[in-house]
Amino acid sequence: MQLLKDRIQKEGRVLPGNIIKVDGFLNHRVDIRLMEEIAKEFELYFNTRDITMVLTAEASGIALAAICAQRYNVPMVFAKKAKSDNIEGGLYQSEIYSYTYKKKVTQILSKEWLTAGDRVLIIDDFMANGEAVRGLCDLVSQAGAALMGVGIAIEKGFQGGGDRLRNMGVNYHALAVIESAEPGHIVFRDDM
Repeated sequence: MQLLKDRIQKEGRVLPGNIIKVDGFLNHRVDIRLMEEIAKEFELYFNTRDITMVLTAEASGIALAAICAQRYNVPMVFAKKAKSDNIEGGLYQSEIYSYTYKKKVTQILSKEWLTAGDRVLIIDDFMANGEAVRGLCDLVSQAGAALMGVGIAIEKGFQGGGDRLRNMGVNYHALAVIESAEPGHIVFRDDM
């Protein structure tokens, strides 16, 4: 998606540790018009008429997932990183390693909001090593729901998470795959 790549080139910054900072438009300060364009783009890759739920992880994927769910006219649910007092009943749980927080995190989701009858599209803002998405796929599996696809706005291709999903045969698509990133120089996979 050229519009997204242009924004990454113009506003993204590469920080030490291969951190790609895009929080000025994607996951802190959110450009709603860009999110709407991303939601439209995902419709080219996924049959959004057949989904019943958009699923994401807390917290930075929520804005994009909510806009996608609104466009596709389905609910959005997100896996939380901690159990709160307002979650009742049974829980699905998946333990992952958070690249962002450098520690193990347990994703949790109320069984009330994801059932075997759901057809789920996972949407997230960023993919690095794929742990968050692996955990979300695990939650979908625990519920007995159907995974219809995984859509990612930006993938750090050099960290392998997206390639693992592709190799597993998951209906997966990332709109911008970064193959290498150094300060002042970002290379996209399809530009190589």
